[in-house]
Amino acid sequence: MKMRLIMCLFIVLGYQLNAQNTEVATVRLSEQEKGIILIASYTAQGKLVNLRDALNEGLNNGLTINEIKEVLVHLYAYAGFPRSIRGLQTFLGVLDDRKSKGIIDERGVEASPISETQDKYDIGKKILESLVGRSLDGPKPAYQEFSPEVDRFLKEHLFADIFERDVLSHKQRELVTISVIASLGTLEPMLKSHLNLSLNVGWQQEQLLQFTKVLEGTTTTENATAAKIVLKEILDNRK
Repeated sequence: MKMRLIMCLFIVLGYQLNAQNTEVATVRLSEQEKGIILIASYTAQGKLVNLRDALNEGLNNGLTINEIKEVLVHLYAYAGFPRSIRGLQTFLGVLDDRKSKGIIDERGVEASPISETQDKYDIGKKILESLVGRSLDGPKPAYQEFSPEVDRFLKEHLFADIFERDVLSHKQRELVTISVIASLGTLEPMLKSHLNLSLNVGWQQEQLLQFTKVLEGTTTTENATAAKIVLKEILDNRK
């Protein structure tokens, strides 16, 4: 009887340990997710030699051509067309080089057409509300009152045209966004906002801590440290 009890305890403990290991595994960044951080960070800073390595690594780790292309397109909203286009040109060079070596990379799914039947401002507003987790019908920030054009461009273009595209999820798009903003530096208020959004869309505390560790190898010490400080402040406030 005592032996059976001991065996049962071992079995229960084994299940608990397996559950804990599974839980730890599920909150770690995947190699594909780390690849997104590397690609976005290097592109935003114009570090094209590093970007070539990150692009090759991302493809080797299972990112599709269309996923990477979408990362490079998405980041123009935060780093500008010049950085985005140079990233795309670098990516084309990498694909040509891999093709010459006989490497066939997976194309991946194509983006679905964007609906033109709804008002874009309303679409963008709904998407942003889903990200922040609350209604945006209250008073607008001062900069939007000062420049209604920016408010419209943000809603109609960034959150309707870009975030509505389906090759990347909102979760993945937020990962691209925080990678770019943190790598550019001196944008702590915007980084704070998007780190909060990242938690809202499903990124876990442990994954965002890993995100700041990845940044240590891609951007300046100052930028990586600032990202850690902002994230700590957010996590402390959420407790």
